[in-house]
Amino acid sequence: MDTGNVLSSLGVEGATAAAHALSLPAEAYGNDAQLEVMWAMKAYNHAEVYFNLISSVEPKFLKLTKSDEQIYTKFREAFPDLSIEVLDPDLLKSADAKEKWRPFCNQFEGVVDDFNYGTLLRLDCKKDYTEENTIFATRIQFYAIEITRNREGYNDVVHNANSKTKQHKKDER
Repeated sequence: MDTGNVLSSLGVEGATAAAHALSLPAEAYGNDAQLEVMWAMKAYNHAEVYFNLISSVEPKFLKLTKSDEQIYTKFREAFPDLSIEVLDPDLLKSADAKEKWRPFCNQFEGVVDDFNYGTLLRLDCKKDYTEENTIFATRIQFYAIEITRNREGYNDVVHNANSKTKQHKKDER
């Protein structure tokens, strides 16, 4: 789906209304298919921007929030042995995992904007966002895992692959 065309077709008033609708609490809605599509587009756009960012900039230099240091420290305190290179969905979504993640996530309420918004997260950090390699997670889970991947060098694979592709294209000219 080309989200740019969908958004531009809404016009300024429609896009403003959509942005406002997405800022309301979930309790304000039932199961509205149009709203779900808008949420999916927003999550997809966030994922696309982030992947382009780690492809273009050395991940270790990225700052995703003003609270990166706190997020990283608290994440590694709460999940010291969690393997983040290839995530096991059960370690994010099972009932036991949710009990462990809940206090971690909730400590960032009021600290990180939209900490509990739905966001797409890559399972294998060496791969792009695909249906098989993507899971829906909260924004703070995304930040915790991706900040850690950036700091610990796991996202370097994506950056290096893109750098080699750009160099190869330059060499062909």
